[in-house]
Amino acid sequence: MEEGVLFQWSVFRSLLAILQWWSFNVTVIIMNKWIFQRLDFKFPLTVSCVHFICSSIGAYLVIKVLKLKPLITVEPEDRWRRIFPMSFVFCINIVLGNVSLRYIPVSFMQTIKSFTPATTVVLQWLVWRKYFDWRIWASLVPIVGGILLTSITELSFNMLGFCAALFGCLATSTKTILAESLLHGYKFDSINTVFYMAPFATMILAIPAILLEGVGVVLWFQTHTEIFSAMVIIFSSGVLAFCLNFSIFYVIHSTTAVTFNVAGNLKVAVAVLVSWLIFRNPISAMNAVGCGITLIGCTFYGYIRHMLSQQPPGTPRTPRTPRNKTELLPLVNDKLNDNE
Repeated sequence: MEEGVLFQWSVFRSLLAILQWWSFNVTVIIMNKWIFQRLDFKFPLTVSCVHFICSSIGAYLVIKVLKLKPLITVEPEDRWRRIFPMSFVFCINIVLGNVSLRYIPVSFMQTIKSFTPATTVVLQWLVWRKYFDWRIWASLVPIVGGILLTSITELSFNMLGFCAALFGCLATSTKTILAESLLHGYKFDSINTVFYMAPFATMILAIPAILLEGVGVVLWFQTHTEIFSAMVIIFSSGVLAFCLNFSIFYVIHSTTAVTFNVAGNLKVAVAVLVSWLIFRNPISAMNAVGCGITLIGCTFYGYIRHMLSQQPPGTPRTPRTPRNKTELLPLVNDKLNDNE
């Protein structure tokens, strides 16, 4: 009886974690698109900087004031030698995501972001000569094929937005790969990651935002009629962006790896549907098919990755012994810190 109650509670907690993760993620994406499209606030660097400021404050409150999470102590020299390079790539990742949202529909942007597993595998293979089972490579075929089909049939295609989203995938892969090599020895969770990286990212982005967008922001303030409501929306998106990181930590600890992967792909489908209902961007039948193929490929990739990770040593078809230490690094979690 007690086991049944515990199982039901576990299922309920997992569903609750997934739903609140979906809610924060989809809301942040839709709000960012609303800021660029409906508020005509076409300044992705400034929006990203606001997000980093809100995340810095939020992480400080959670760790230092409310003490909901223990602070992971990092040596001062490691902050600059290890965390600063990650913060730089993290900053590029968020900015490129916001740039892509300015120029292309949410549906197209989210589909391209599903390309991250492929860029991660290719980068690890090219840079570190990491060995991957043939089934991992096979699982990338529908992902790449779906992205190509979606791009060719996208009715609102924009080259700048497409390139920003594609390079955003490379930035995400680079960030997670750097995390494995630079943060060895530190058991970072998403909140501590934000606590250390967001202030660096704010510092990195503040000057470019002022130089490149400062004049435009001032003109927007002078011409926009409803400043207060617009600022509430912009800063609310920053607060929700931080809450998204907190929700990622919760969902990872409340679900299995397979559930997390499937829920992440379904989240993309939910974001695409909600954005279409709000913005009514045109989606062709072949475009929808391409998006579906990509999501199926991502799910298959996650299943293969999980299946290979469960194989005991010596199991037939287990990958050969790594040639060097870098091949011992685990396949990265492509969904972690996916906050845009």
